[in-house]
Amino acid sequence: MYRSWWLLGAIHLLVSVVTAMLPQSPIQCDGTGGCNLFNSYGVWNDRKNCHVPNVTYPRTENELLRAVAYANQNKLKLRVVSQFSHTIPKLACPATSTGNSLLISTSSYDSGIEIDAANLAVTVDGGVGLRKLIDTVEAAGLSLVAAPYWEGVSIGGLISTGSHGSSWWGKGGSVHDHIVGLSLIVPAKQSEGYAKILRLEPKDQLFNAAKVSMGLLGVISKVKLLLEKGFKRSVSYDFTDDDQIENKYMDHGKKYEFADITWYPSKHTAAYRYDNRVPLNISGDGVYDFLGFQANPILVSKSVRASEKVMDNGHNLSGKCILASSFLGYKKLVANGLKNGLIFTGYPVIGNQGKMQTSGSCLYSTGKDSSCAWDPRINGLFFYETTAIFPAPKFRDFILDVKKLRDLVKPENFCGVDIYNGFLIRFIKASEAYLGQPEESVVVDFNYYRADDASTPRFDQDVWEEVEQLAFFKHGAKPHWAKNRNMAFLNVQSKYSKFTKFVGVKRQLDPQNMFSSEWSDEIVFGKEGAKSDGCGLEGMCICSEDRHCSPGKGYFCKPGVVYEEARVCRYSPSSNVESDSPKTDL
Repeated sequence: MYRSWWLLGAIHLLVSVVTAMLPQSPIQCDGTGGCNLFNSYGVWNDRKNCHVPNVTYPRTENELLRAVAYANQNKLKLRVVSQFSHTIPKLACPATSTGNSLLISTSSYDSGIEIDAANLAVTVDGGVGLRKLIDTVEAAGLSLVAAPYWEGVSIGGLISTGSHGSSWWGKGGSVHDHIVGLSLIVPAKQSEGYAKILRLEPKDQLFNAAKVSMGLLGVISKVKLLLEKGFKRSVSYDFTDDDQIENKYMDHGKKYEFADITWYPSKHTAAYRYDNRVPLNISGDGVYDFLGFQANPILVSKSVRASEKVMDNGHNLSGKCILASSFLGYKKLVANGLKNGLIFTGYPVIGNQGKMQTSGSCLYSTGKDSSCAWDPRINGLFFYETTAIFPAPKFRDFILDVKKLRDLVKPENFCGVDIYNGFLIRFIKASEAYLGQPEESVVVDFNYYRADDASTPRFDQDVWEEVEQLAFFKHGAKPHWAKNRNMAFLNVQSKYSKFTKFVGVKRQLDPQNMFSSEWSDEIVFGKEGAKSDGCGLEGMCICSEDRHCSPGKGYFCKPGVVYEEARVCRYSPSSNVESDSPKTDL
């Protein structure tokens, strides 16, 4: 009865050619006045539309400059969106309260890539896609060292949100720490033409503010990145027991240049990625085509989603665990998408850096039979994505608390996250960026089921709310700027020692707050919105009363199991509907 991710992959073994729909534009206009902006999931955290009255598509840096000047001269609020729009929080949405706003799309600003082979550098337009950049660099016999795992992002977007891969070696896994030049278009005086271009280098005082800016300082027009001579990587996975993972992660991150760990808590399993570079003359034409980013048959994606909904509505933990076991078994079989050529034939898988560092094959095929599994047009997978960033030594205590929670509430409650690739653990180095990580850090990502309707609770949502609150409140983790539910950003400014410096630069470069919106203020300044009925169900608030959950459907605001200060929406059908006071009910 129950189907899983393994079906998505199994069909790839049977079908030699898979055609897929290209992702839709994040900007949708109906001709009746203005447009709506969406992210790649087709819905924002608050489930409300982002209406933009005006959109412009500059093709050159000069056209970008004119767009910023026009907005400044006409006192318009301004934001920038890339071709694919993968920011989960509503950062890309301009202020909507006044209606006087302009959206810049960089989808047509994607042609400029200038390689300086002598100095091992590349200068690239902000709208260029990551895959296009990597392929161009590799064709010149060079390699970009750091990149996020998902390639469906623009250079300007990934830089401004602090996107990263995984490495504690060299300059580390954060792409912004490989920048040696950045061009930023900012508002200017009338005498300067209302906008100007700042050409920033590491020696400039503004550089460390501009490296991770979330589009709040200006528009990134060009980025200059360091390169290295081309190299290959050798990758193997070791699927083993998760015993002692809390004592092994530090050594693992130090030993392998591109190490990561995927933890499947319900299965007591950890997959350690052994990943180091090797010389170009080592044989191997491997590819990393991550399973979750491959094109999936639409009918199968719909079927998986339908099965998930039935299980969640029916409180069927055993069904979720069958899915999790199937997924993990298939991942072992096909090495999570590693291929020695056309298929996986054994470890190690050796291939060029450009083919091993990032994935996203579902983005580039054309057709109508398959798509990215989360494409909002097909009613496929729909999920939350949480990313927490810990100072490296503190991550150990988080792991121990998650294990304790797992064992107290039953491992079966964690099967839902193991359907979505478990906990992905990565490593990033300390950064000088004001809104980067000030110390060597460990990043954990996990995805989990989201209901179609905002008022529909999820059966095991109290578990994931407690895991989130363990991360962000008990253990002081920082949220990834482009991911997470709104609650993860509460009081985030207090977690960055250089946050005040960043705000000072913003006041200097954008004194009229042209690049700010109600959405960016809520995220960047960690403000909690007004609490309302059901606001705890989707992380728009931390519940403090039962009405913030769904008492009519048996979900009440309760303390955490391990972290008693947490407040979570827990299914408790025997609870007194009249009572708003938290009670422990396991």
